[in-house]
Amino acid sequence: MDRIRHLLEDEVEPGISRTGALTVAERQVAGRALRTTTPRSTHATWTPPADRPDPIEVLEAQAQTRISDLVPIRYGRMLASPFAFLRGSAAVMAHDLASTPTTGLTVQLCGDCHLANFGVYASPERTLVFDINDFDETLPGPWEWDLKRLAASFLMAGRTFGLRPADSRAVVLRLVETYRTQMYAFAQQSTLAVWYACMSEETVSPRLTSEQRKRLAEGISKAQRRDHLQALSKLTALSGGVRRIVADPPVVTAVESAVLRQNLRAIVRSYRETLQSDRRHLFAEYRLVDVALKVVGGGSVGTHCYIALFIGHDDDDPLFLQLKQAEASVLEPHLPRSKYRHQGRRVVAGQRLMQASSDIFLGWTRSLTGRDYYVRQLRDWKYAVPLEEMLVPQGWLSYAYVCGWTLARAHARSGDRVQLAAYMGPSARLDEAIADFAEAYAEQTERDYAALQAAVESGRIKAQTGV
Repeated sequence: MDRIRHLLEDEVEPGISRTGALTVAERQVAGRALRTTTPRSTHATWTPPADRPDPIEVLEAQAQTRISDLVPIRYGRMLASPFAFLRGSAAVMAHDLASTPTTGLTVQLCGDCHLANFGVYASPERTLVFDINDFDETLPGPWEWDLKRLAASFLMAGRTFGLRPADSRAVVLRLVETYRTQMYAFAQQSTLAVWYACMSEETVSPRLTSEQRKRLAEGISKAQRRDHLQALSKLTALSGGVRRIVADPPVVTAVESAVLRQNLRAIVRSYRETLQSDRRHLFAEYRLVDVALKVVGGGSVGTHCYIALFIGHDDDDPLFLQLKQAEASVLEPHLPRSKYRHQGRRVVAGQRLMQASSDIFLGWTRSLTGRDYYVRQLRDWKYAVPLEEMLVPQGWLSYAYVCGWTLARAHARSGDRVQLAAYMGPSARLDEAIADFAEAYAEQTERDYAALQAAVESGRIKAQTGV
């Protein structure tokens, strides 16, 4: 019996809220009672604590474990705008969120929840879904942290892309209102209904104007062209009759070392064992052809990240996988440690819990040198909404809706949706409070961004722009 209990609990992180033996009515009472200990208005404030660390020191501490030649690219990408700085500084905001009020209700967090970490991809059934798509920092923690970071990112993006202050605030209010009202809707639904809930084209389309539907159709068409064959033509070339990934330093670098290539082959073999049996069978149809080091993202730049080309039946049957290094979550200094000692497995478990539908090739592995990785498809109809082309303000309001809906569903799957809904309530009190926080934190981000600029100008750190 103990063995069975251990197997049943294996994939559940400690600390995530369980409903226990409480009735729905009792959970509603408990949720409303939290308004006394943590009034919703307390979420409005942001005041830097006296012991707030220097944000540049936080970034430099992260750089110690990264590929030193690539770290300047990370700083260069963060210099693009205050919004880019916010995207790349999840560790800085984790320190800050740890000093803010929380209710004590815990969910599985994305951990780096900003609006550019949502997007479109293909489900195993080959339908397009919209969901959170980055889980490097996932960990159980206060639901408020994801919502506040997402709200701050919308506010900061609004400033970057030219929205009027009133429009930016309206977008944040739409985001929080959607999260709050959708959590209430999920609280009324069965557990399976919540689990099967998904943001698809059919869900989004009725809420859009004709111009927005036109742009959505264009985006879907682009997404469906971003597949493995498209990656094959863009990223590879024939060399001596053999298909190879084309080097494009410093973004894509060939792996020349025989020892490293052998290590990567061992990584791929151990990864295969983390797939479920039918997918192991599928993966066995492919053979590894080439591997290259690839710079990805903003905050992740400098970590060991590889792209691997596999060929199946013939050259027109490619599979590209991304092997991305997984380090401890930036939230871990402020929260209980993950039960998973393997950081790649932590990422995969969090992703499967939060996403409505996950990549069939999602798995994890460890190198011979002890680095943890998680593995996923490089391109599988993936598409990011082009923020610079968003209709103002209608497009931003619609995007805030789908992000708020999606985050509510992700949190409802792992946390106590009934208590959460009861705490937030039917009024806009929480909406206004989170919008106030977002505006205050945007000012903090502007100051931190200025500190990064000053650090580069003084020579304290080096930045490489345009990469």
